[in-house]
Amino acid sequence: MVLSKVKGNIVSTQKNSYLKGHKLLIVHPIDLENNYIGKNDIVALDFVDAGIGDTVLLVQEGKAVQQILGHRKAPVHSVIVAIVDSIDVN
Repeated sequence: MVLSKVKGNIVSTQKNSYLKGHKLLIVHPIDLENNYIGKNDIVALDFVDAGIGDTVLLVQEGKAVQQILGHRKAPVHSVIVAIVDSIDVN
């Protein structure tokens, strides 16, 4: 799992038939202090109704994505599976 921050929405008039009805978001990995890691944004399928500015958990494992979707026909690499309310590190 990857801790990430939602940066934006993607609006698409044409998309793969297996993605219809699903929201796509732009996210960027962050560290525990909310600092961006790396330079690349990620397109992720949203299953938890996250919004811009939310801290989320992102799954990028193929088998986990297949289990969440219930099939392996969609061209999906990353899925948002949780909105993070707080982080507590001792």
